[in-house]
Amino acid sequence: MSTSRREQLVETALAVFNREGFHAAGIDRILAEAGVAKMTLYNHFRSKDDLILAALRRRDEEFRNWFPRAVEARTQDPVERLSAIFDVLGDWFDAADFRGCTFINAAAEYGDHASPIHAAVAEHKRLVEGYIAELAVAAGAPAPAPLARSLMMLMEGAIVIAHNTGDVAVVAADARRSAQCHIKSALPK
Repeated sequence: MSTSRREQLVETALAVFNREGFHAAGIDRILAEAGVAKMTLYNHFRSKDDLILAALRRRDEEFRNWFPRAVEARTQDPVERLSAIFDVLGDWFDAADFRGCTFINAAAEYGDHASPIHAAVAEHKRLVEGYIAELAVAAGAPAPAPLARSLMMLMEGAIVIAHNTGDVAVVAADARRSAQCHIKSALPK
């Protein structure tokens, strides 16, 4: 399998996992959609869990490339970028293929903190929160870490509620308003 075939397998697995869940998605389904044989899969991945980890790494890379660019394209104002997070989330929620957060879904299925899959989820969330903390520093927050944590909690909640209810516009707008209260209270007067 060439690198491009391996990448095709990872992309296919990610799509199937997002559609069906990690445990429910069978290897045979992934192989059929990717058009590869089982032996080819196991030449590159020791187990389904290794394929899941590769898919999570791919999604992490995609999200962490897309998300900052989308936030920063909204506005040049550092304070407004903190609120723009929720506008960007609203766009994501409104996408036809929105199925919630791949990482939240993975954490729900792999709850054991010792699991490498759970560890990959935690690392992704830590990195996203780190980006939000960078935005908080740029906005002049004297305590950027607590602000980043509270905005991250709003993001996570908004993602889950948008996925569960499908009421994406209301959820994103409500989360943005809540975020603005946190931002206002965290920034110097």
